[in-house]
Amino acid sequence: MITAPEIKAQALALGFDLCGIAPVGSLPELGFLREWVDHGYAGEMSYMTRSADRRADVRAVLPSARSVVMLATVYHVDRPYSIERGKPTEASIARYAWGDDYHQVIGARTDALCRWMAERAGAAFQGKAYVDTGPVQERVYAQHAGLGWIGKNTCLINAEQGSWLFLSEVICSLDLPPDEVALDQCGNCTLCIEACPTEALPRPWVLDATKCLSYLTIELKNGVPESQRDDLTNHVFGCDICQDVCPWNSAPAKSDDGAWAPRAIFDRPSLTDLWTRSDAELRVAIKGSALKRAGVKRLRRNLAVALGNSGDVKARDALDQTMSGAETDKRSSVRDPVVAEHVDWAQRKLALTSQG
Repeated sequence: MITAPEIKAQALALGFDLCGIAPVGSLPELGFLREWVDHGYAGEMSYMTRSADRRADVRAVLPSARSVVMLATVYHVDRPYSIERGKPTEASIARYAWGDDYHQVIGARTDALCRWMAERAGAAFQGKAYVDTGPVQERVYAQHAGLGWIGKNTCLINAEQGSWLFLSEVICSLDLPPDEVALDQCGNCTLCIEACPTEALPRPWVLDATKCLSYLTIELKNGVPESQRDDLTNHVFGCDICQDVCPWNSAPAKSDDGAWAPRAIFDRPSLTDLWTRSDAELRVAIKGSALKRAGVKRLRRNLAVALGNSGDVKARDALDQTMSGAETDKRSSVRDPVVAEHVDWAQRKLALTSQG
């Protein structure tokens, strides 16, 4: 037999910062996803549409499920927030992508917990471990496991740890006593909604992904609509603004885990430095990183837009040089039609900026 306290102790020993137990059942928040998808907020994320019904109940992926062991890992490291830096010539990359790919690091730890539970519980145990990629509404189960509440910016917030949290879970056949559901503590605060530069939070607890900078720079596979390119400013992968302004992140927990420390190339890099890197260098840099989801071409596309928004003379020179002669051979991604169109847009914008 295995108990909830034993599972929580093992989770902490494996490196997780929070662990709680959520019940399996018709939790009221689970039904919102279908409404969200039907409203068109998922944009091109077809996987959300396809899996919406499965995400309504974890028993769709594990029929014997009786409990969900929710886990949270702090990834905040000692670096300034994006709203504190504010340089238009500095590439803005979401904090979670600075270091190693959380899917791999957290996935290994979550799998280890699942194996430990299986060894302790015996042959009758059934369990499945997921990190973000499974058809599971993690924030809902995390809230019902007492790890935090879903904030108005749709992120999970813990009163002591803040919201810089990776979530993962073990769905299992064990009938474990659930923890107390976390209560909302956002109160009347609307700083995240007011700070969003694209108005991607039309109302509390609702995210219009089609306007979100994370969606535009990561999920959007082809061109960024020209009407939305100015909104990207210097963002080249994701956005942290709605978390940066959150009062619960004014003094958040910090991690000393080297996995989340920024790789040198992504530690407050300039746009021109990233742009002038060869495709080979960028591939090496994003290997084993969450940035690999965007790949070199989408990263190059985003960099072109950010350079166009920077108003920097050096940016214009870097773009011009890259698009001519032997330099193009080192950066063959710029020959991609989508990337080339964004470069052309950036060059034209910088030309107008210099005239003004």
